[in-house]
Amino acid sequence: MSPNVPRQDSRADSAAVRPAKFVETDPPPLPQVDETNADAASVTYSHYRTGLSNHRTKLSEHRTSLSEYRTDLSGERTEMSMRRTGLSFQRTRMSADRTLMSIIRTALSLIGFGFTIYQVFSKMISHALHIGFGGNAPRNFGVALVALGVLLLTLGIVYHIRYMTALRAERDAMAREGLVHADSPYPLSLSLITAILLWGVGLVAIASMVFDLTLAV
Repeated sequence: MSPNVPRQDSRADSAAVRPAKFVETDPPPLPQVDETNADAASVTYSHYRTGLSNHRTKLSEHRTSLSEYRTDLSGERTEMSMRRTGLSFQRTRMSADRTLMSIIRTALSLIGFGFTIYQVFSKMISHALHIGFGGNAPRNFGVALVALGVLLLTLGIVYHIRYMTALRAERDAMAREGLVHADSPYPLSLSLITAILLWGVGLVAIASMVFDLTLAV
């Protein structure tokens, strides 16, 4: 997370405490006064108004406590929402890795199958076995399969890099605005490294078939 954005973990350190239930009390009863004695009636009504004011003050204090409690809950919900958003970025990153791994499996099957076809039929031709087609057919078919696997792998690598770059940029922008926690690391994708290595293996396989290099099998 950007150092310019202060962390707001104070609410997360201690849960909001709900205020005690308010004990309802009846307002002071309306006093009976002697209307013939104005001074005494005025004093009695003054005490009555004071009691009503104290009663309203207690109600107001309880409402204030409830408002502060709701504010604390709102802050905790905001904190949890930021953390959930940060975790959703991680889930999206892992989903992109799984997509790339699916592409790797498909490309590996194409590369392995194409190279195996080339090797098997080349050995049969070298032993003068009649297989019913030209000598270049196994090589052409094998090269086509391996090239298809390399092409698929290339598209998958390019898509993965572009998608992850955009995802990182969006995460950093939200972190700078304080909308998401970005404390969890964003490690280098092992799937991407594997895909690049397999891409190199595919190129070597194509070169070995095109130039008829001798490989141990």
